[in-house]
Amino acid sequence: MLVPEPLKHPLLTETDQEQLIRAVIEETRPNLRCDGSDGRLVEIGRSRSMVKPTGTSVLCKLSFATLESIQARLIEKLGKFVGLIPVAAAAKARN
Repeated sequence: MLVPEPLKHPLLTETDQEQLIRAVIEETRPNLRCDGSDGRLVEIGRSRSMVKPTGTSVLCKLSFATLESIQARLIEKLGKFVGLIPVAAAAKARN
């Protein structure tokens, strides 16, 4: 009989999750900046986060691979799926 593995962070609050996501993004930034790339965290949700690629990563053909790598690290740290979505620009709320 298969027994499911316990979650790494079973009682993670939204604040804790946000801090972990920000920490993972910050861990990757020095490597991105080496070649003139960077990214900015635009929004954090329960199951997805949005990032805005900046610098050379905007036109890089391999930026999707970088995002997948960061997403894999997020999933590993959080113990659950979290989508990492690239956005061209942050949408402004309309009144």
